[in-house]
Amino acid sequence: MLGRKPSFAVLFDMDGTIIDSEPYWMASEQALAAEHNGTWTANDGLDIIGMDLDESSKVFKARANIPLEPEEIKNRLTNDVQSKLAKVVPWRPGAQELLLELRKRNVKTALVTMALHRMAQQVVDAIPFDAFDVIVAGDDVTQGKPHPEAYEKAAALLGFHPSKCIAFEDSVTGLTSAEAAGTYAIGIPNIIEIPQKPGRVLWPTLEGVTFKQLRKLI
Repeated sequence: MLGRKPSFAVLFDMDGTIIDSEPYWMASEQALAAEHNGTWTANDGLDIIGMDLDESSKVFKARANIPLEPEEIKNRLTNDVQSKLAKVVPWRPGAQELLLELRKRNVKTALVTMALHRMAQQVVDAIPFDAFDVIVAGDDVTQGKPHPEAYEKAAALLGFHPSKCIAFEDSVTGLTSAEAAGTYAIGIPNIIEIPQKPGRVLWPTLEGVTFKQLRKLI
């Protein structure tokens, strides 16, 4: 495309931000707990949204009180969610449309998720165009969200300073990570409320968001 090379990159969380997969996770958690006569409530599921899978699996083991180790819990849950995604990928409103416009404008993009890389790749492969330059997943970092490592790494891989990156997140944990990394972080609340605070940016949806709108931000 003609014109100046875009001076910013865009980083996207996955679960709850570009795909509406949190209900898949919560159903899988409840099923795994029930399989081992444990208890896992809807509120328990809400508590771990956006959390690093290693940490959330430890929380799950403790609260559900089941005899599986966190590593097995992580893989069992991921396998179950992946089987659901193989049938239907529930896209969030406006996500694919924005990604397609960004690609047409030659904007660098990254998927930054605490899911395992294999699941992130499955979602990327389901998009009918080349949507992302980089994937940074939970097993690609040593410290998960809310630590800023994942967003810092994604920005570096794209060749941008975090301050030149716009990040979209649906959870407090993820938004905290993006904010700490120094990105222009935008919360798109989905299942859980994101509290407002000074300097925090919240938008209701990705639907209707355009390249022209984003380039004015940074």
